[in-house]
Amino acid sequence: MDGNYSAPSGKIGEGAQETHLNNSNGTTEDAAAALTELLVLLPQENSKQRIDRIKELFAVLPKELQHELYRTRPKMGEWSSAISIARKAVAEAQAEREAQEEAEREARDRLGLHRIVPGDAFVLDVPTHVPALWGAGQEVLWAEGEALMVCGSPGVGKTTLIGQVVRALIGLGDGNVLGYPVQPAEGKVLYLAMDRPSQIRRSLHRQFTEDERKALEERLIFMPGPPPMDLAKHPDLLADLCEEVGASHVVLDSLKDAAIGLTEDETAAAYNRARQTALTRGVQVLESHHQTKHGTTGGKPDKLENVYGSTWLTAGVGSVALLVGEAGDPVVQFRHLKQPAETVGPFTVQHDHDTGRSWVEDQVDIPSLAAARGTGGLTALDLARVLHGRDPTAAERERARRKLDKLARDGVLSKRDGDTSAGRPDTYHRGVL
Repeated sequence: MDGNYSAPSGKIGEGAQETHLNNSNGTTEDAAAALTELLVLLPQENSKQRIDRIKELFAVLPKELQHELYRTRPKMGEWSSAISIARKAVAEAQAEREAQEEAEREARDRLGLHRIVPGDAFVLDVPTHVPALWGAGQEVLWAEGEALMVCGSPGVGKTTLIGQVVRALIGLGDGNVLGYPVQPAEGKVLYLAMDRPSQIRRSLHRQFTEDERKALEERLIFMPGPPPMDLAKHPDLLADLCEEVGASHVVLDSLKDAAIGLTEDETAAAYNRARQTALTRGVQVLESHHQTKHGTTGGKPDKLENVYGSTWLTAGVGSVALLVGEAGDPVVQFRHLKQPAETVGPFTVQHDHDTGRSWVEDQVDIPSLAAARGTGGLTALDLARVLHGRDPTAAERERARRKLDKLARDGVLSKRDGDTSAGRPDTYHRGVL
């Protein structure tokens, strides 16, 4: 194009309007933007600055569009139509670019590339303590990023206990449940009231008052009845649902209604995938579930293997808390069957069914127990028998020993080393030896 190029007198033909913009040296959007500016500059009076800019813009356009602009001669009144066409091309090019970026994001999401973490950050940047959603120090009932399962037979107070955790999550009460602090939720709490929602509603009604209506409206949402689709068959549904309603925490009450066939390993593993997907996407998961009717040897179903369903259900959670008792009992036993850190309890829990409140009853005061033993001191076996009964397992004795060792490290108790070859156990004493 020479410096004497003047405003054309003909009109742009069909070919110019249909010419594709994606054959230029730049991007489609660059070419469309260049065409828009050219159509504004071409009808204007000649100047060196105008001519230099026209040359720059022509270089961005596809060759066939350059030729079309040379060949056609629009009249002055037709430039506005040509400019509208070019602006539409810019908008279409921008929409095309955004669609391409969205497709790339979806592809990365499908591959999980957004979750890639450098090795040093994953291995070395670990908190010194387990981040607790419910718990304190190393006594953690619900760890951040790990699901908590509250299980037990029907009627032992699972929903009553969970309701108190929900109260604390939405910022009501003193923030403590069974003596352990609960961290308030950052977002809303979604409660999937799947198992007998009317009964769940009555239970929770006892725990809240009219004065708390605003917090309930703003922080807590319910979905009564089973989910719209089986969570085991649609593993993204749980996380998608929480994202849609702005929930940072979700309660599933109860698990048997979330997926059909949880006794089957394949179904349980598929549900665990739904659980882990939600956790990975930043949703904290709290589940209510049931025990089998009898233990493996015919006794009480108070072991981890007595949780109803496939082993993959408990394998995928960070913590399992068990309530042991009969339906409607005001006093039940609390056992921590699976722990993210130190074992919490065991202890006795008293429910006030009128108000929906629970508290720990007669919790063992270990320092006082050691003091009562006098010079003989307290052994791990002694404590395990107090906590678990006359015939504690090796694991229960070991957990008792850890509790005593922690109190010794904290300076609450003094430890006197025993002699295993002589059959003399370590003893723990109140005060300085």
